[in-house]
Amino acid sequence: MQETKFSDLTFIGGESVFARFFARPFKRFLAVEAAGGVMLLLATAIALIWVNSPWGDSYDAFWSAPVNLSVNGIEIFEGHSLTDFVNDALMALFFFVVGLEIKRELVDGQLQNMKDAALPAFAALGGMVVPAALFFIINKGGPGEDGWGIPMATDIAFAVGIVSLLGDRISRRLKVFLLSLAIVDDIGAIIVIALFYSSGISAAWLLATTVLLALIFVLGRLRVWWIPIYVVLGSIVWWTTFRSGIHATIAGVALGLLTPARPLQNEDETRAIARWLRDKPEVFPVDVRYASFHIRESMSVAERLETVLHPITSYAIIPIFALANAGVRMDGGIIADALQARVTWGIIIGLVVGKTIGITVFSLIATKLGIAKRPAAMTLRNLVGLAMIAGIGFTVSLFVNGLAFGDAEHHDEVALVAEAPGELAFTEAEDSHSDDDSHAEDDGHSETASGPVEGGTVEDNAKIGILFASVIASVGGLLILSGGKTPDDDE
Repeated sequence: MQETKFSDLTFIGGESVFARFFARPFKRFLAVEAAGGVMLLLATAIALIWVNSPWGDSYDAFWSAPVNLSVNGIEIFEGHSLTDFVNDALMALFFFVVGLEIKRELVDGQLQNMKDAALPAFAALGGMVVPAALFFIINKGGPGEDGWGIPMATDIAFAVGIVSLLGDRISRRLKVFLLSLAIVDDIGAIIVIALFYSSGISAAWLLATTVLLALIFVLGRLRVWWIPIYVVLGSIVWWTTFRSGIHATIAGVALGLLTPARPLQNEDETRAIARWLRDKPEVFPVDVRYASFHIRESMSVAERLETVLHPITSYAIIPIFALANAGVRMDGGIIADALQARVTWGIIIGLVVGKTIGITVFSLIATKLGIAKRPAAMTLRNLVGLAMIAGIGFTVSLFVNGLAFGDAEHHDEVALVAEAPGELAFTEAEDSHSDDDSHAEDDGHSETASGPVEGGTVEDNAKIGILFASVIASVGGLLILSGGKTPDDDE
């Protein structure tokens, strides 16, 4: 990796003790590809330690604290918890960056060319369809049935971070394939969230959102690139989307896709202006402003925003999301109950087995049919290893889990499903088995046709499944990839 250089004119490039022993090492750490995954892992560990410590109740109390935001009497975010604020507001910024990444890949990346995009697209399709199908088969008719979207996801930060641990032993083209696959996977996850995990759609608010997005599109076509106006309009779009019943993070994706991804200034013009400034016998401030404007415009708005926001989402928002959502009690009894729940096994089998089989088989079918071409650097072993790495669903899986099982209404539905199979038998045998029933209630367990749901809620069991699956996929994928030889990119 190229050494990160710092100007000695800046504080971080200075010779102070703080700059030499903290600021510069920390800045270099953030430049490492796996740093985002490390921060995410650290936040997850803190959440698990916190919730399982003697102060575990404070975890629930902190993240359940109400958040109320209003402007001049207009309710912006009312009657929701701090966790909801993280999931609905902060994660919208993360999905905005995802939208920027998708736009970049579509305009100037691997997804630009249909032939190049075919392999990751087919691989991602298999990595979504097969896990969802396996989960649904395992959980059909049970309280976890609504969670079929959970094992469809791939966590870009974790997956790329894990692969980066292999360094030069993994081909650059394989990393690009994994990144492209994860981006297509994100597109699928976004569609699933919009279509299946949104409820109570308001036509009026949806129309307002559509009008605002159309206005942003027109401004972009008119080459109005003043970022503050987009910040204001984007914030209003988030609010109208939130009020419409569609999950607010979809606003982030839509705004990312509408962001201009081509620069105003081409590369040759930028070089010419730089030479003009260099060769001027006398340079005035107006010349510097003129040159800096054109040099800045040699980067698209999407690229500039992604450069600024990517570190914020990777090192702040995603770790905060993990801290708010990954906390689940994991004592022996809860783990034992979770491992008897169908939702847990549906997620583990979906993410680990379903992703591996789906991505591998769909990729092989696409290459056999001539629809896509497998890179020379990709052996079958590498393909299987990358497919298993893609089973790290973590962030997006936790996000979909919250949408599927996190609301109070769903918990009521789950309770009814859990109780219904036993209601008739309970009524008929109430007199003769009252002692047994009260004992069961004391244990805090209720049975379904699928076995125990309790120990934790369905949401908690799903979290345990996501954690276990992500660990298995990480370790298994690393072992497979590290044991094989990767051909050179040029072979």
